[in-house]
Amino acid sequence: GRVVLVPLCHPWVPEVARQLLIHWIHWHCSVTLVLLIMGGLWAKPEQENLKELKQELDIDFHKVPIGELCQRLGTNLETGLTNAQAKANTERDGANRLTPPPTTPEWVKFCENLFGGFALLLWLGAILCFLAYGIQASTFEEPPDDNLYLGVVLTAVVVVTGIFSYYQESKSSKIMESFANMVPQYALVLREGEKVNLKADELAIGDVIEVKFGDRIPADIRVVECKGFKVDNSSLTGESEPQSRSADFTHENPLETKNFAFFSTNAVEGTCKGIVVMIGDTTVMGRIAGLASGLETGDTPIAKEIAHFIHIITGVAVFLGVSFFMIAFILGYHWLDAVIFLIGIIVANVPEGLLATVTVCLTLTAKRMASKNCLVKNLEAVETLGSTSTICSDKTGTLTQNRMTVAHMW
Repeated sequence: GRVVLVPLCHPWVPEVARQLLIHWIHWHCSVTLVLLIMGGLWAKPEQENLKELKQELDIDFHKVPIGELCQRLGTNLETGLTNAQAKANTERDGANRLTPPPTTPEWVKFCENLFGGFALLLWLGAILCFLAYGIQASTFEEPPDDNLYLGVVLTAVVVVTGIFSYYQESKSSKIMESFANMVPQYALVLREGEKVNLKADELAIGDVIEVKFGDRIPADIRVVECKGFKVDNSSLTGESEPQSRSADFTHENPLETKNFAFFSTNAVEGTCKGIVVMIGDTTVMGRIAGLASGLETGDTPIAKEIAHFIHIITGVAVFLGVSFFMIAFILGYHWLDAVIFLIGIIVANVPEGLLATVTVCLTLTAKRMASKNCLVKNLEAVETLGSTSTICSDKTGTLTQNRMTVAHMW
């Protein structure tokens, strides 16, 4: 009953064992240290980036005089940037586009549909069926084919429904991607004294651009000249009324001052000439997008329900199978027969048709929503929308067709 600790240097310890133990300790410590360092390197930049995005916007582009701003950015209001300056600025600051959120590889999406959630339980049932058939084939000359057929059917159901779900989701994703690339945005830029039309993602900090009504602001700009210029900031601040812009500094807060126009907002009246001061992820909209992409998405209600259902079904199936296995063993059945009995009861408790039923129902609902111009990117989102009981909205027209009836007040 005693535990005796023997030092590594003790003569009782063989040399080979001592060396192996020392190498194992070194390897274990090295691997642990590497994992800790890598975990810290991966976690810190993401946390620091989110903290930085949550800070108040601290810039002075709207405060400084135009001459000082041009000198700081190396630009000229009459000629704009040279091509060499624009290229150097782009290499330094990157392209004028928002960094897309990390995407899941297609093969991972396919595997999630094929092996995720309830499909995993069906795969387990199919494997048990093939295992039972293998045991019967090794003990009987002419084994029954029931388990083989059931295993094949379960495999076919899982594969077909997995492929169907993946096809539905990938088709919706491709449609959404095609929307983003349907109409490329252009901007009228002053380069080397000449006005040229460039793609918005080719803009550089310091570019002098001209914006007219109907245009979309291609970057965060400091307004230099304008005539009756108004912008729609509803996508950024929620203000439905057009906001007038001017070349005057009117507020310390860059979000409130009138000499600043923001990326992705729309010009609804007048014309404007401005200097690009922030592009891509550094714009106000880019900061909001960065915060939104950093949020963790939880499981949908139907995913939680299915996971809970799987736990219950698995527990019941294993309990019944083990119970009847012990009873069969006590009654004197051969152990192989008892194992076949155990596998049969576990497989019998697996609802084979549930996965196909759920997938078909969600797909039919998604198709009905598509007919009403509502595109579903994830099939599970259909059930989430259907289980919504209360919608809180600040004003009518946000989620309706400008028709809303008060149901309850407090």
